[in-house]
Amino acid sequence: MGSSRSTRDRERDKEKLDRINQKTGRNMPQAIATAALLVVVILACLFVSADLFALLVVVFMVLALWELRVDLAVIGLKIPIVTLWICCTLTLAASFYSADHLVALGVCTLASAVVVMFVSSLQVSLGGGAERAASRKMLQDGRMASELAVPEHPNLTQVAVALFTLLYIAVLGSTILISLTFNDHYVSHAIVVVFMPALSDTGGLVFGAWFGKHKLSPRISPKKSVEGLLGSILFAMAGAFIVFACTYDGAMWATRWWVPIVEGVLIGVVGTFGDLCASMLKRDIGIKDMGHMLKGHGGVLDRVDSILMCAPFVCGLLYVCGM
Repeated sequence: MGSSRSTRDRERDKEKLDRINQKTGRNMPQAIATAALLVVVILACLFVSADLFALLVVVFMVLALWELRVDLAVIGLKIPIVTLWICCTLTLAASFYSADHLVALGVCTLASAVVVMFVSSLQVSLGGGAERAASRKMLQDGRMASELAVPEHPNLTQVAVALFTLLYIAVLGSTILISLTFNDHYVSHAIVVVFMPALSDTGGLVFGAWFGKHKLSPRISPKKSVEGLLGSILFAMAGAFIVFACTYDGAMWATRWWVPIVEGVLIGVVGTFGDLCASMLKRDIGIKDMGHMLKGHGGVLDRVDSILMCAPFVCGLLYVCGM
């Protein structure tokens, strides 16, 4: 009798988990385990030194570029991946280590844009690794062999996509590192820039899974809801207040008490917008996930899209507020 009840309980728990997985669009146990591992790795690098954390950001951006290279190859778009790796790494390093971070970012971006435009216009291929990975990705996403043919695109389109990739990964990624350079609070700033969008995403998942009834943008992302957006804002705001309380003294509270509120709204709204942009890009390409590196999260880009979108806004807010 007890064994039968235990079996029914397990079946009910499994049904509840399946409903949550279906509503959130991901395998939640895998997602939680992967997120916990990422948190440990990021915090370990962060508390060892800012340089090690900066290196980790560079590694993530390099992986994100490869994922984007494969995703674009699905629809026949080719970006100069080696050139972008070099330009992105140099831009990130210069933005972080230069005495004038914004000037370094601007100069490196302009120089990189010229190089990327030139190389992408040549349409030089260094092997078919991305194309083979794209073919495997299409098969994993359920496409038939007859659907694997990809269209040809004019040079101008290839150049425009390469420039978009540079701006999306290198420039937005650099603002993550620039935010570490303000007022010797690099740990707190890194936590806000990296973890608050993730916390906001968690709030969106929780509120969306339990209370989500009103679709935010059903055409782009059926899983997003208005309730999820409110949860994203509330979670980000709560996290920002905790970080603020652990970092700044009473004098800063007296004059900057409103900053966590603004941070929470910015991160919640912009992070959701970043997720919607990524969903729209995936829909246009015809893929389910940007990659498969992170179990329960898809690829690196699936994890960092909201972080990349939020980083310049949070960086600008910290700079303007003198924090």
